[in-house]
Amino acid sequence: MSESGWTLFPTQVGPCGIVWGAGGLRGVLLPERDEAETRARLQRRFPDALEAAPPPAVAGVIAKIIALLAGEKVGFADAVLDMTSVPAFNRRVYEVALAIPPGETLTYGDIARRIGAVTDSRAVGKALGQNPWPIVVPCHRVLAASGRTGGFSAPGGIDTKLRILSIEARHATRPPGLFPDLPLAAKPASRRQPP
Repeated sequence: MSESGWTLFPTQVGPCGIVWGAGGLRGVLLPERDEAETRARLQRRFPDALEAAPPPAVAGVIAKIIALLAGEKVGFADAVLDMTSVPAFNRRVYEVALAIPPGETLTYGDIARRIGAVTDSRAVGKALGQNPWPIVVPCHRVLAASGRTGGFSAPGGIDTKLRILSIEARHATRPPGLFPDLPLAAKPASRRQPP
């Protein structure tokens, strides 16, 4: 991967984009309302990259993204990510997130504890909101405390997050609960009735 390039590719959730360069993957974009908007956003974020056929390593990541969004259980631990402009704290957050398998979730607090930043749940959320590689670094698998969905900065917001979690739910190791379409941790927190 020597030159910076990008391409769009179809998935079950719409046209996604991917950008690469000499240091590895520079970014992944989830779909906007249509292909034209996804293309325009990609070109705004990466004006130095040119549309091109992906090199073999990138084509492999594209195939995995397509498979994951079609319901297959795949991981991205072997993807080469260009982290040259990623702050050290964010790198640590992304390393933990990369290890979350399809069908499973962690909370922002879980990640904070795993990186030794026990009180930095908000900083973890901020780092995930800056994630250049959604799906590859599965920020959608990170939830707020008590199983609330938390935020999601990709196009479509929480609806997109829940849609991807629903696709991955078949791989959950926990039994289904009241909301079988979502992983157990993604269910809305129950409301306590006043006494």
